[in-house]
Amino acid sequence: MKRIELAPHGPELSRMVYGTWRLLDTKPTPQEINRRLHACLDLGITTIDTAEIYGLYEVEQLLGAALALSPGLRDKLELVTKAGIYVPCSHHPERRTAHYNATGPRLIKSLEQSLRLLGTDHVDLFLIHRPDWLTRADDTAAGLNELLRTGKIRAAGASNYSASQIDLLNAQMEQPLVTNQIEFHLLHPEPINDGTLHQCEKLGVRPMAWSPLAGGRLFDLSHPAAPRLAAAAKSMSSRYNGATLEQLAYAWILAHPSHPLPVIGTNKLERLQSAAQADAIVLEREDWYALWEAAQGRKIP
Repeated sequence: MKRIELAPHGPELSRMVYGTWRLLDTKPTPQEINRRLHACLDLGITTIDTAEIYGLYEVEQLLGAALALSPGLRDKLELVTKAGIYVPCSHHPERRTAHYNATGPRLIKSLEQSLRLLGTDHVDLFLIHRPDWLTRADDTAAGLNELLRTGKIRAAGASNYSASQIDLLNAQMEQPLVTNQIEFHLLHPEPINDGTLHQCEKLGVRPMAWSPLAGGRLFDLSHPAAPRLAAAAKSMSSRYNGATLEQLAYAWILAHPSHPLPVIGTNKLERLQSAAQADAIVLEREDWYALWEAAQGRKIP
């Protein structure tokens, strides 16, 4: 697995990232998660992505318990977490309405809670999970700058931000943002044209791509694009040592010149292994466009 510097002033991460959004789907034990983290290491996937809200605020604690089973394991990994989304749930019955909060004090409180749950004194990357429509950028930046100064986070970034929102927040940062984690896949190629990926190139930062398989819709034959993608992948598979549609979908993201880092969301070891193999695929230009055509159901403009 290749490693990639997220930004000139940012951390080095594995080119593909293990995401924990669906970690609780199979109700795993800490021991099972520990084995999965070791499997990631064996594949060269050293970057683990999580968030305060994942599993309705339960995933970070499970990850922390899994890390604690192997002394030294945390030091072999890069931990990424996010904050800023707050919803009513059993852990927070006092909340009436789901809302965003990216005020500086709230971000600091959330990150400090994440550190306690994960059992670490810092995270390698901390992201604002969603833009907060009611908070000024200088307020958000004040919290991030404080966390950077204290060393509780080694780098800061955003998630689901537009290019203009990144510009505004960056203008208040003492240390520039190192990434924008966005939805980007064959069924959602909009970041190519909305300025998001262009901005990443301009700033010299690498985006992170969540839901790289479109939440499984690439393989759902009830979706109109799925049969077209299956046929396209079958036609080109032999040129890539029998690569599957899943692997070609990852390779499609990796091929973009902004060098995105796909965030893998599976709980199955064989799917992790398959995804890791996509790192070696270099799509030919015409095949990249052929997959785009199949996904969109039309030829390029």
